[in-house]
Amino acid sequence: MERRVLVHAPRGRDALVVQRVVEQMGLTAVVCGSHDELLARMSEGAAAALLTEEALLGLPEEPLHAWLTAQPSWSDFPFIVLATREARSMRALGMMQTLGNVVVLERPVHTQTLARATDAAVRQRRRQYATRMHLQQLEDARAEVERLNAQLEERITARTRELASANDRLMAEIAERERAQAALLQVQKMEAIGRLTGGIAHDFNNLLHVVNMNLDLLGRVSKDAKVGEIVGRAKGAVGKGSRLTGQLLSFARNQSLLPRLTDVNALIEGVRDLVSVSVGPQIQVLLVLADAPCWAVLDANQLEMAVLNMAVNARDAMPSGGTLRIETALRRDPEGDLPPGEYVSVSVNDTGTGIAPHVLAKVFDPFFTTKPVGSGTGLGLSQVYGFAKQSGGLAFVRSQEGQGTRVEMLFPASADRAVAEAMPATAEAAAAEQGHHRVLVVEDDAEVRRAIVESLGLLGYAVTEAADGDAGLAALARSVPDLMVVDYAMLGMNGAEFIGRAREAAGRIPVVLATGYADMAEVGRVLGTQRILIKPFDISTLATTVRQALVSGAPVS
Repeated sequence: MERRVLVHAPRGRDALVVQRVVEQMGLTAVVCGSHDELLARMSEGAAAALLTEEALLGLPEEPLHAWLTAQPSWSDFPFIVLATREARSMRALGMMQTLGNVVVLERPVHTQTLARATDAAVRQRRRQYATRMHLQQLEDARAEVERLNAQLEERITARTRELASANDRLMAEIAERERAQAALLQVQKMEAIGRLTGGIAHDFNNLLHVVNMNLDLLGRVSKDAKVGEIVGRAKGAVGKGSRLTGQLLSFARNQSLLPRLTDVNALIEGVRDLVSVSVGPQIQVLLVLADAPCWAVLDANQLEMAVLNMAVNARDAMPSGGTLRIETALRRDPEGDLPPGEYVSVSVNDTGTGIAPHVLAKVFDPFFTTKPVGSGTGLGLSQVYGFAKQSGGLAFVRSQEGQGTRVEMLFPASADRAVAEAMPATAEAAAAEQGHHRVLVVEDDAEVRRAIVESLGLLGYAVTEAADGDAGLAALARSVPDLMVVDYAMLGMNGAEFIGRAREAAGRIPVVLATGYADMAEVGRVLGTQRILIKPFDISTLATTVRQALVSGAPVS
């Protein structure tokens, strides 16, 4: 289509002559018999159009003008007009001007002249077609660039979103790591303080134990009423010191839960002084205790620590002073997932600033605290919740900003209240009747060992003593006793290890474990928790425990 030359010469032999010249040039000549055919062929595509002046004057102006105007920007269709030498009419001149890209050859025309003019028109048209191709390539390239740019922008946008999301995650992880590191440092600090506190409390507990047992011995040796009165006051002070060391050991986490039947009212009354000292003089401490007895099976030391934790939190919520009310009650309408039944309630109420709603749901979470780093571990209320849950109950917190906070613990009430008072009155007499029993005392503290040995001797037992585990094993090799009283925390071989090796050597001898603090899980694996004496203890407690161990014949495991 694009290599053909259109010929429109309706008169004479002009069309045949032009066709022959064009075909000799290696081009395709298409002779058009009418002006409509010429316009149709031009629309299909051609290299040039060669027509006579008479044919030009016969072309309809409007269709020709419309076709020429509709040409694309790259196209300027070439025309060759074979004109006469005569003067041209205005219409002919106008038609040639309308054609635009036109070459006029006056007849008669030499064949070479016609061939050169045709060749020039064809080459010009080829350049136009090349321009069309280049323009199309440019358009295609532009479209491809736009498509690639759009894809690149989409990828950049997506990558930017990914980087922003990754940066947000990274910043969150950095913040969380910093918070965790700060919490870890605080926990390590508290652990170090706890270890120091535990060591001091353990040594102080041994001193209290020596004082207590010697006071007990003094009271039994002397019948003077005045001496008995002095001994009673001193033992009361020892009892307060014992409670303090128990609380310190609980803080140091050197004691596991040791549930026992506990008079909760008496325990709260006993902790009044410690709470008052902890919260300071600006805060009034009120105790509202239930009229009915409140007995529950729980670890008394842990309950004291829980109440103290809640009291300290209440103090921090009342910087300008206020009222702290500690209440006990019996409730039959448990909350949460607790089964129906009677529960002992222990609650601590303050008149402080209260807790914001968005914080209230997090107060029992481990390590959650609203205090600055270094001012609190966030373990206080989480320990309260864990202790209540481990004791078969639950803990709740209610608060309104500006109106104070109430933290409440519920524990299953015990129906066996009489057990707490069921200490046999004749325990010491029964123990004295067992004077033929031999007891081995293994204790590394000389003063504590001496007090236990003298007390057992006073009760009528034949006593052998050993300063450590190795000495105890040597004593066992010489003679197997009826019962062993063993300290837990000893240098070298601890009490649990000694008991295990002693049973391998001499069988299942009844054992009483005397300890100020112990890993109760380890003790439970060795002999259970029913034959444990918590220091400081008195002679009556020692007599009862030894008697029970001898009667049972073997430790409970």
